[in-house]
Amino acid sequence: MKGPIPLKQKIWVNKSNSFKEAQEFDDSYYLSLTPIERLETVQFLREEYWKLKKDIKHESGKRLRRVLKLIKQT
Repeated sequence: MKGPIPLKQKIWVNKSNSFKEAQEFDDSYYLSLTPIERLETVQFLREEYWKLKKDIKHESGKRLRRVLKLIKQT
């Protein structure tokens, strides 16, 4: 990967008549993005969150948290 692609500075609004209609619009929008664009969107939102939460020092805003859970099958 060459590096992050800058997000376009475009604001748009979708007016929906119900929560279900809004959810369907959101789902179709995010499914229309490429996997790379979706990851970049998540990373952008995470970085913005950490900018707002500057007082939290124990987390890095640059990496995804990894969780491992072992389950013993019988």
